[in-house]
Amino acid sequence: MLAPLISADAIAGRVAELGAQISRDYRDRRPLLVGVLDGAFVFLADLCRRIDLEIECDFVAVRSYGDGTLSSGEATLTRDLTVDVLGRDVLLVEDIVDSGITAEFLLRLLRTRRPASVAICALLRKEGRAIRELPVEYLGFTIPDRFVVGYGLDHARRYRNLPYLATLDDRPA
Repeated sequence: MLAPLISADAIAGRVAELGAQISRDYRDRRPLLVGVLDGAFVFLADLCRRIDLEIECDFVAVRSYGDGTLSSGEATLTRDLTVDVLGRDVLLVEDIVDSGITAEFLLRLLRTRRPASVAICALLRKEGRAIRELPVEYLGFTIPDRFVVGYGLDHARRYRNLPYLATLDDRPA
């Protein structure tokens, strides 16, 4: 059973605000948005349409959950970038920052490639779950420690198509 958490209208409003903020902060630059697959694809699609700048998008994929509701505690790169980030302003677009392990892994990887800057934009951040405290420069919502689905986030590849966010049986993550 799904319990609605954040409505489609609330998500759309917050994504518009984030797009406007990113447009101001990156004025006169051409940022590279790096979406973390699979969960961030819906968020990235909506976000990039709300950024009033010339941008580029690329994707990485990292495996850390499998089919369960708990992170494995390890991140493995399964798809790398197709563009060079050397000297670029990179905005890492995440669906959710939970423990911080995946985001930290990707930040370390990106920094070895010497971008001009790297920042995180996350739709969600869970309360009380951080193992790695990372700055999230652009944040959509802070949510309770529950496993969420919808708006690109899944459970065993299901529920990504929901236009809102919901908790799955209100069980802890």
